[in-house]
Amino acid sequence: MANDFNKQMPFSLQAEQSVLGSILIDPQKFNDVANLLNESDFYLDVHKLMYSSMHTLAMDQSRQIDAVTLTNAMVERTDMDEASCRSNIMVILNATPTSANLLDYVSIVKEKSLRRQLIEAATEIDGLSFDDGENVYNTIERAEQLIYGVSNGIQNNDLIEIKKLLVEAHTNLAELAKDPDQFRGVQTHYSGLDNYLVGMNKGDLIIVGARPAMGKTSFVLNIAENAAYKGKKTVCIFSLEMSAEEIVKRMLSTEACIPSTKLRSGKLDPQDWDKLGQAASKLAECNIYIDGTSESTVSRMKAKLNRIKGLKSNGLVIIDYLQLMQDPNEKKSGRTAEVSAISRALKLMAKELEVPVICCSQLNRELEKTKEKIPTMADLRESGSIEQDADAVLLLYRPDYYDQNQEQQNRAQVIVAKNRHGSTGTVEMAWDPQFTKFSELSHIEEPG
Repeated sequence: MANDFNKQMPFSLQAEQSVLGSILIDPQKFNDVANLLNESDFYLDVHKLMYSSMHTLAMDQSRQIDAVTLTNAMVERTDMDEASCRSNIMVILNATPTSANLLDYVSIVKEKSLRRQLIEAATEIDGLSFDDGENVYNTIERAEQLIYGVSNGIQNNDLIEIKKLLVEAHTNLAELAKDPDQFRGVQTHYSGLDNYLVGMNKGDLIIVGARPAMGKTSFVLNIAENAAYKGKKTVCIFSLEMSAEEIVKRMLSTEACIPSTKLRSGKLDPQDWDKLGQAASKLAECNIYIDGTSESTVSRMKAKLNRIKGLKSNGLVIIDYLQLMQDPNEKKSGRTAEVSAISRALKLMAKELEVPVICCSQLNRELEKTKEKIPTMADLRESGSIEQDADAVLLLYRPDYYDQNQEQQNRAQVIVAKNRHGSTGTVEMAWDPQFTKFSELSHIEEPG
């Protein structure tokens, strides 16, 4: 098959024949190939049929692969007669010099397959780019997805022998033992919360859930500044609700201890300007990037994050908030399916970038009808898959928001409702509504 540019699609007849012939010569070697190739990696239809029949025999039926069983399996899966199937198998066997170089043959087949996938993706992108009726931003989104789909095919997720994992674990533990008080992951720099999380680890998805006005945006921004300034981490913030300028003003208000109302009105006295200057100098030392795009998808975020130097393995990503995100591929399936796809994609993004991802999430308004109004994971809005994908779920609760007669005013609870790496519990914190700031109390509750 030729593409639109009248060039022959890349493939190697000899490599494809040699892979299949090597398996026929030594059927046990199919196990070496099964995790490296799939049916679509072969170019010729007869080779696709032969490989898928081998897979059925070896994996689904636990039967031996030889010329007789393979002929029968091929006949059952196609309109080809027995003589044609047997003839194709003999051609394969005669064309295979040896099974000793099987993995080399596999490598050639896979490389040609990836090139074909790249050409097909480029062809689709080319067609979409010339279509004036298609929204250009949707076209870019689709192009990113297509290229990511090709690059995903490069990954090789073999099982790892425990001996290798033990060596790695021992090395990490020895390093940690040199300073037992250090945290391996990114710290929130709230010691009570860090005692539970033991640092936010690479690949973790942390959900921060709360009803409106509980302070979830302020909470994650406080963590962002702590991680960037105290932890010297690279922090990327995606705000789908507020502009980048609004986010910066919020952070300045918190750091300078100037009420946000003053910043909005511009009624600042000389002392305020001094405070702002000091706060700006401190924030300028932080490696923080802010995106205030109101509409965003996981693939767009990932494309932007891949361009940030120093993020991978040494950063933190914050998203505010999940229910404002979109997944064009799942829109027709309903909002629950869309949110499920988004939460799963966020977890995969965290693993791929090797950074923790904190994502804010709204809680169901049904929570307001309960007597105590204390949130649980069941209150996560629109999808049960959020709690399944999350490594940690933190729920914010301020008792005095609902009861102004509370003895202790301006207190907040960070409820660790799920913690894949440790225990669950509640961390008591102070809340300063004037400066939208969370801070630690002198008494820190230890995990039970």
